Amino acid sequence: MLIDTHAHLNDERYSNEIDQIISDFKNYDLSKVICVGYDRLSSEKAVNLSKQYDEIYAAVGIHPHDAKNATKDDYLYFSKIAHEETVVGYGEIGLDFYYNFSDRAQQEKAFIEQLQVAYDCKLPVILHVRDAFQRSYEILKANRDLLKYSGVMHCYSGSAEMVSLYADLGLYISFSGVITFKNSNKQAVVEATPIDRLLVETDSPYLAPQPFRGKQNYPQYVKYVVEQMQKWLPQIDVKKVTTNNAYRLFSKLSI
Repeated sequence: MLIDTHAHLNDERYSNEIDQIISDFKNYDLSKVICVGYDRLSSEKAVNLSKQYDEIYAAVGIHPHDAKNATKDDYLYFSKIAHEETVVGYGEIGLDFYYNFSDRAQQEKAFIEQLQVAYDCKLPVILHVRDAFQRSYEILKANRDLLKYSGVMHCYSGSAEMVSLYADLGLYISFSGVITFKNSNKQAVVEATPIDRLLVETDSPYLAPQPFRGKQNYPQYVKYVVEQMQKWLPQIDVKKVTTNNAYRLFSKLSI
C-alpha cells in the first residue's frame, strides 16, 4: 500500500473533514501519511493527530519562512516530543530564497541549528529547499556528520544534475503532484534519481495533481504521482519501491 511521505493534515482547511479523509484512504490503497509541521503550533497539531489516528505519523520542525521566530525553547520542545513513537521525522526545515520571509542569515542559522536537533533526536530530516539548491548543498555537505539518520529533499524542484549530489549525501528525493503537470519537465529529474532514493508525496493541501490541479489537494491523490512516475520508470514497480524506501528512511513507521 502507498505512503504519502509529506502532507499537512494539520492545516485548518481539513479540520471539519479529517475523519472522512482517513476513512477514504482504503479506496486509494493508501496506508500511511506523514503529517509535517512547519512551526511549533503546526508541529503540536501534527503530533496530536498522530496520536488520534493510526494512519497518521508526525514530523516536527520550523520552516525557513518562520526561521526568524525560532527559539531555543522550540528546539527543547521538539527534542522532548521527538521521543513519541509516532514522530518519525524532523522538518520541514531548510532554505527558501524565493520568498525570503525570513532573511537568509536567519534561515541558515535555524537550518544548521535544526540539523543538530534532528541528529540529537536520531530523526531523518525533511528538507524544504526553494531557489537555494547550491547553498543548501554547501550547508549539508559541511554538516554531513549531522546526516547520520539521513533525510529527504521534499517536493524536489531542483535539477537532474544536482540529484546525484544530494544522493551522495545519503538523502532521498521526493516528488509531488507537480510531476503530473503538462509543463513540469520533470521526467529527466525522476529518471536521474537512484531507485533506492525515490519517494512520493502530495504536500497537501497544496499542489494537487492532474486532474485536480488548482483545487485542494488530499493525501489520497498520491496515487496520481505514482501513476505518472510509473509511466517514466516502467522497469520497476513504483508503488512497491517508494513504499519500501519510505519504511527504510522513516524507520519508526510501523509495518
